[in-house]
Amino acid sequence: MGAVVAFYVATVGLLAPLMACVGVGLFWGKKEYPFAGAFVTVLVTSVTTPALVFETLVTTELDNRMLADIAGATVLALLVCGLACALVLRLCGQPVRKLLPTACVPNAGNLGLPVSHLAFGDVGLSAAVAFFAINSFIQHTVGVRLLPGTSGTAGGWKSPVLIASAAAVAVRAAGLPMPGWILESAHLLGSLTVPLMLLSLGHALALIPSSGLKLGAGVAALRLSAGLASGLAAAGMLGLSADLAGVLVLQMAMPCAVVSYMYSRRYTDMGDTSAGAVLVSTVAFLALAPLLLWLAAGPRG
Repeated sequence: MGAVVAFYVATVGLLAPLMACVGVGLFWGKKEYPFAGAFVTVLVTSVTTPALVFETLVTTELDNRMLADIAGATVLALLVCGLACALVLRLCGQPVRKLLPTACVPNAGNLGLPVSHLAFGDVGLSAAVAFFAINSFIQHTVGVRLLPGTSGTAGGWKSPVLIASAAAVAVRAAGLPMPGWILESAHLLGSLTVPLMLLSLGHALALIPSSGLKLGAGVAALRLSAGLASGLAAAGMLGLSADLAGVLVLQMAMPCAVVSYMYSRRYTDMGDTSAGAVLVSTVAFLALAPLLLWLAAGPRG
């Protein structure tokens, strides 16, 4: 019991920098200080995140087989989670297509990358980046096409994150040496990603309306519980190593993605419910994060 308490306290300390960044963004939004949200979004999605993905996948200590394992596990976990969430939403009489992306897709960027890095180090970051790249592609293609009244967007196939992932895979497969200046440039740009993501997450949470909290809380509970169960199931079915299984479980247990709320607000009449789900699931995750980290990583040392 003492080891669990010690791990919990230590994890709170590890999460403090992340929560501080989110808190700054939240404070900034509440005070209505100038915030170039569109600029930050474009910069993160088009420049810094692709740089992080490319540099991490090219230089990671994980071999190609392990990267393929986490990629396959990501697809399987998201599929299992999607089916489970669709079934629960149907049984509860809720609009499946309108709420499924919010309930199914985890926030693998804003919180997933830094938390996995804290829990598992560089290996965890590499596996989380692979998860994030696939999750992001599915979110912006299949996830959007699920929403009624839209045929989806064409941007998913041209996503800079997907292009960077494909380029990194090609470099690794061909065994091409990368000039030091390219890797250093990618590292410098990529290092901006996590702070910008956390600041923008806090700012977005400050502006999200809370009118859909009641139903949103139910969707939030579904996101966290189904995500956790799906991660455990996929890791068990594929027999992943302890670290890869931990990263997968942790990523799948992330709160609702902020971008799901943005798509929901744009294409459906469930924007407030999606907003409530993002708010509740994020607060719940931050409160439960030490316990989830203990479950995923276990007391170490």
